[in-house]
Amino acid sequence: MSKNIETNKLFVASCLALLVTSLSFGIRAGVLSQQGIDFNLDSAQLGTIAATAFWGFPLAILVGGTIVDIIGMKRLLVLAFLFHFAGIALTIFATGYWTLFVSTLCVGIANGLVEASCNPLVTSLFPENKTTKLNHFHLWFPGGIVIGTLVVFLFNKIGLGMHYQVGIMLIPTILYGYLFSKLEFPVTERVSSGVSSATMYKSLLNPLFIFMFICMFGTAITELFTGQWIDVLLKNVSENAILLLTIETGIMVLGRGLAEPVVHKLSPQGVLLISSILAATGLYILGHSSGNMLFVGAIVFGIGVCYFWPTMLGFVSENLPQTGAVGINLMGGAGMFAVSIYMIFMSDFYDKLVAAKIPAGTSAENLAAVTNEAKKLAGPEIINATLTIPLILIVAFSGLYIYMKRRKAVA
Repeated sequence: MSKNIETNKLFVASCLALLVTSLSFGIRAGVLSQQGIDFNLDSAQLGTIAATAFWGFPLAILVGGTIVDIIGMKRLLVLAFLFHFAGIALTIFATGYWTLFVSTLCVGIANGLVEASCNPLVTSLFPENKTTKLNHFHLWFPGGIVIGTLVVFLFNKIGLGMHYQVGIMLIPTILYGYLFSKLEFPVTERVSSGVSSATMYKSLLNPLFIFMFICMFGTAITELFTGQWIDVLLKNVSENAILLLTIETGIMVLGRGLAEPVVHKLSPQGVLLISSILAATGLYILGHSSGNMLFVGAIVFGIGVCYFWPTMLGFVSENLPQTGAVGINLMGGAGMFAVSIYMIFMSDFYDKLVAAKIPAGTSAENLAAVTNEAKKLAGPEIINATLTIPLILIVAFSGLYIYMKRRKAVA
């Protein structure tokens, strides 16, 4: 690696870029309900708007992942900055459904470009400690959600509305754009190791990669769908539903910060198995409780999902290094695409559940109260339906743990 590469500054700038990505999730989760009121949007429309970020993300990460070796990580991050700036500005000046749709798409594309460039950047900067440093890098995702949800909570308390809450994202956006413009970048690890493009693409057909690719659907949905919709789903169950997301993501920050001893002691596949068990337990508590037990569920769930995303990427990077930047970015794109489809499907299902629970002939004066009660019942049902996914992951990662143990014994 060149002596001009300032490893720590590049890592800090990467964390700032991911902070903007996560702020967009945290703040959007907090303002989603208010946007529905301000622009007279139903749950299906809100779900489509929220899912748009997940469409832009896989689009950008797949395209970016295939060209990052060619054009370099720095150019991708310049594009990320431009899309972040445009998306935030459009959200501030939104006038309805379509402007929110376009602005969220821009932010989603920016988020995907950040992942497409920063994940291979981190593995290039720290080739001997990939999974740990990916966890340290990705702690800024839940970290930004904690900051974002607290911004929404506090700004609402002091009367600063959605425009100020969204506008605060411009600060770290400008900072990371400035830092990256001044720094020299390394080449990706695949390029520096001399692995050909043909070998990289051939490695994507490895059955182990295909297995992890499919599992990424489940880990991403479990973590991101629940986090993005927790305020909507549990708003009528708890007066502080947004704080459940704050607690969950706060636990994730702490867990990822302490990833090194955990990953080294348990192995990535062991971490994934235990994570799926805890995630399922947390979802069960969230879907079957009320009051203070919801906060217990949020804590258990946060512990469960905190290692999912970075450990999935780290496992592929460590055990299938020839898949290169494309392999890491395909994993991320698969996860976000799965979340986008699941979010649209479940938001429509949520509307149907609510409608089915409103008795025919309900009078206009009672409609609001009856609808709130219907939402109170429908939200936990969505969570309980999602519980099926980590239960399947428990079986899948049990198999992975046994397979890796046997492979290591043979080696």
